[in-house]
Amino acid sequence: MASGTDTPSSLERLIRHDRLIALCGLALVTVLAWIYLAREASSMQSMAADARMHAAMGMADMREWGMAEGLALFAMWAVMMAGMMVPSAAPVMLLILSAYRRRGDRRARVSSAAFIGGYLLAWTVFSAAAAFAQTALHRASFLAPDMTTRSARWSGIILLVAGVYQWLPIKSACLSRCQSPLGFITQHWKDGVAGAARMGARHGVFCVGCCWALMTLLFVVGVMNLIWIALIAAFVLVEKLAVRVPQVGRIAGVVLIVWGIYVLVQPIVRT
Repeated sequence: MASGTDTPSSLERLIRHDRLIALCGLALVTVLAWIYLAREASSMQSMAADARMHAAMGMADMREWGMAEGLALFAMWAVMMAGMMVPSAAPVMLLILSAYRRRGDRRARVSSAAFIGGYLLAWTVFSAAAAFAQTALHRASFLAPDMTTRSARWSGIILLVAGVYQWLPIKSACLSRCQSPLGFITQHWKDGVAGAARMGARHGVFCVGCCWALMTLLFVVGVMNLIWIALIAAFVLVEKLAVRVPQVGRIAGVVLIVWGIYVLVQPIVRT
């Protein structure tokens, strides 16, 4: 319910104004994230070139990643997840803001910001896990200088896992929550700023459950390969919007499975 001082027309104008501000803010976050990623990708390419040169000269890179490198890697993943996932989550974020306004919540903007914060928190936790995994792979010499797996076997396994996951019921369950912002709000609504944060975290968990396997593909194609980052982000957006075409995700799963089998079989065929 709107407050008594807000007529329907003034309330709608306020909602449109808030949505415009929120949309501009989300767009700014996305643009800044991609600018950061572009700079990091350029830096990583220079580091990879140096590493290849050292290897060609017989000079092994003996540097162990420490706390500083781990934190920088975590920051990179966190920013990358924000840049990739904010566009596809924007519809539910804007709907949340409108819902708080229509319910007469005087802290609608704060509550909406709390929802966004809770959503990003879920992906931040995922980023910490991804950074930890990448550090472990680096120390075990499983990653090449361009941040792809050195082993065709592991690349094939990652592709197969990602492809099979596209067909699993848990994937469908999580995707359905992400595809229906109104349905999510109806089932999981919480009042207040703290409630908004919990609601945002829950929605973030559903999104992580929907997309985590796709993110592991970056270890196959290159963690800082901007083209593939953009393609995966675009697919996530299409998959969430394609409510009436559920086959999109499963078709992608088949492609990934075929790709994984090819990567696994190729070394055997060559021998």
